[in-house]
Amino acid sequence: MCFTVTHLIDKEKSHHDVIKHWFIPMTSILDSVDSRTRLVGENRLELLIFQLGTRQLFAINVFKVREVLKVPHLNQMPGAHPKISGVATIRGHSIPVIDMRQSIGMRPLEKDQDSNLIVTEYNRTIQAFMVGKVVYIKNMGWDEILEPPTTGRGNYLTAITRLEHEDALKLVEIIDVEKVLAEIVSYDIGISEEVLDQDLSQHLMGQKVLVVDDSSTARKQVTETLGQLGIECIEMKNGAHALNLLKSWCDEGKKVTDEILLMITDAEMPEMDGYKLTSEVRADTRMSNLYIALNTSLSGSFNEAMVEKVGCDRFVSKFQPDLLVDVVQTRMREALENKTAR
Repeated sequence: MCFTVTHLIDKEKSHHDVIKHWFIPMTSILDSVDSRTRLVGENRLELLIFQLGTRQLFAINVFKVREVLKVPHLNQMPGAHPKISGVATIRGHSIPVIDMRQSIGMRPLEKDQDSNLIVTEYNRTIQAFMVGKVVYIKNMGWDEILEPPTTGRGNYLTAITRLEHEDALKLVEIIDVEKVLAEIVSYDIGISEEVLDQDLSQHLMGQKVLVVDDSSTARKQVTETLGQLGIECIEMKNGAHALNLLKSWCDEGKKVTDEILLMITDAEMPEMDGYKLTSEVRADTRMSNLYIALNTSLSGSFNEAMVEKVGCDRFVSKFQPDLLVDVVQTRMREALENKTAR
């Protein structure tokens, strides 16, 4: 049996509703672009809420979920990373299965009747996470999402929120999946020689770029990649912090484009997402000409639509150093051409 997104979104339903099986065909994903871009355009998101063998609630963004199903037979992979429980054959494809509980520093998950697989797409790759009970989907505003604590499991979280569940207010921990994946599959920050424009190297040295992302892993990848070009990165954890910084420069009479070469922002972040951040920048005449690149692991179909809607200059899938360099060099050429034309 298949369900659409609207069947699963919490609409005054009992919080005891459980997702038995969910699959969204690619045609349905493409058909839903308009409705989903309206959702993120309003600084909102949908969280898939689940448990990991305890009563604690965890979540990831629905945008990254392709399918939820009961755990099938897993084939073992000799020599695989210890956090990989095996490989599942789903719709004719072999998909690695990661123990989500073990991946965030807890004991391995014991498979039982409540165990599920959440099949996801991150950074153009497909993987599944083995979790416990999948509870429901909740539509929320990004302003309801808060930064995580710096202790305990905080290193594996991008954010937290609170929800009514079983007649009580429960803490929900939103997992930093990019960090989880980076600990299993290392990301290369090497830049291909053929991508580098040597004529621009002296101009890039000392330039500043504003990097906005709630994942410390993603920020590190960008800063280390651009650091090889001599670029200094100013890091911000969410869109609200970034917007406050940009506005403070404007209030001081500074030109934002003199302070930074461009802004590279994630899409989904606590308090204010990258789409809302971009639209706020474009609406302020003091900084509306800032070059903005959307750097995200979300589906390209959604982001291509959102780039056009909110006015980003470029869309870049995460963890592609060559593309990041291309974006920065393109912006540098544009800045030099504008300077010459004056």
